[in-house]
Amino acid sequence: MKGRYRVIVQNNRLHYDFEIKRNITIIQGDSATGKTTLINMLRQAENLGKSSGVDVICDVPCRVLEGQYWKLILERLSGTIIFIDEENGFINTQEFAKAIQGSDNYFVLITRENLYNLPYSVEEIYGLHSSGKYQNTRRVYQQMYRIYSNYHKLPVTPQVLIAEDSNSGYEFFKAISEENGLQCRSAAGKSNIFGQLKQIRNKEVCVIADGAAIGPEMNRLYKETKKSPNIKLYLPESFEWIILKSGLIEGKELSAVLMEPELYIDSKDSFSWERFFTKFLVDQTKGSYLEYKKSRLNPNYLHERNKKVILKSIEGINFEG
Repeated sequence: MKGRYRVIVQNNRLHYDFEIKRNITIIQGDSATGKTTLINMLRQAENLGKSSGVDVICDVPCRVLEGQYWKLILERLSGTIIFIDEENGFINTQEFAKAIQGSDNYFVLITRENLYNLPYSVEEIYGLHSSGKYQNTRRVYQQMYRIYSNYHKLPVTPQVLIAEDSNSGYEFFKAISEENGLQCRSAAGKSNIFGQLKQIRNKEVCVIADGAAIGPEMNRLYKETKKSPNIKLYLPESFEWIILKSGLIEGKELSAVLMEPELYIDSKDSFSWERFFTKFLVDQTKGSYLEYKKSRLNPNYLHERNKKVILKSIEGINFEG
C-alpha cells in the first residue's frame, strides 16, 4: 500500500479530518482529547453501517483492529487503514511488529506509550485538538497536529556530534569532524544516544539520527533538549536521504520521489522510509564511482567536491566553527 489518504470521520456532533501518508502513524495525547471517541465512531460505522449516524469518507477502507483474534483478522486485510487503540496490549509486542512488517496496510496507533518495537517517524506523531475555526458551530471539528513540530533548535555550531549509527553516515560525519577539530561519537543504535549524552557536559552537542525511525525515542530526546539547551537535534529522514537531496546523484525519478515519497514507498517493501531511501540510493549508484553501501562508506563521498555538495544540503549545522 502506498499513497496519501484523507480520512474524514463525522456524525452530527463531531468531525475528524486528517491525512495519512506512511505505514505507521501515532496519535498520542492526554485523556479527553478525542482519541477514544474516534475509535468508537469508526467501530460504530463498521458494525452498524448507516444506522450508526457516522460517515467515514476515504478512498480506502478504514477499520478498527482489536481483540484476541487480531492476527487472524489482520492476515485477511489488504489496502486498508487500520486503527488500533492502546487498550489492545498486543501493539506493544514483538509479535505485532513482525505481523505488520510487509503488510499491505497502513496503521494508525492510538497510544501514549512509546512503541520500541516499531520504526516510526518523528513527523508522524500527532495529537488531536479542536479547531477554533469552527468553534461557533454546533459540530466540533477535530484535527491532528504534529507533537514535535518545534524540535528543531538549529542553527548550531557543535563541539560534539553524536551519530545514531556506526555505518556510512557515522564514517562521513567522523571524517568531517576530524577535519574541523570536532568530536564525533557513534551511538551504535538509537537507544544508546542517551548513554552518550550523559558522558558530555558543558559542550554544544548535535545529535544526528534517522528521523524516519526515531519516533519511539523522541519523547526522551525532546525532554533532554528542554532540560539541556546545549543539546540540538538534526533528524533528516536518513543519511541516504541527505545524499539524494543534495543533488550529487542524478536520476529521472529522483526529484519526484523526494517531492512526494509516499507515492513511491510501498508498505509491503519498506517497513520505514529509511529502508526505502537506502535501497533507492543503492540502486541509483550501482556500478558507478559513487556506488553506495550502508555498511561502509565509499571514499569517493569524501572527495572535496562531493563532500561540499553533501554538506551544503545540511541546513543548520556549522561544521567549521
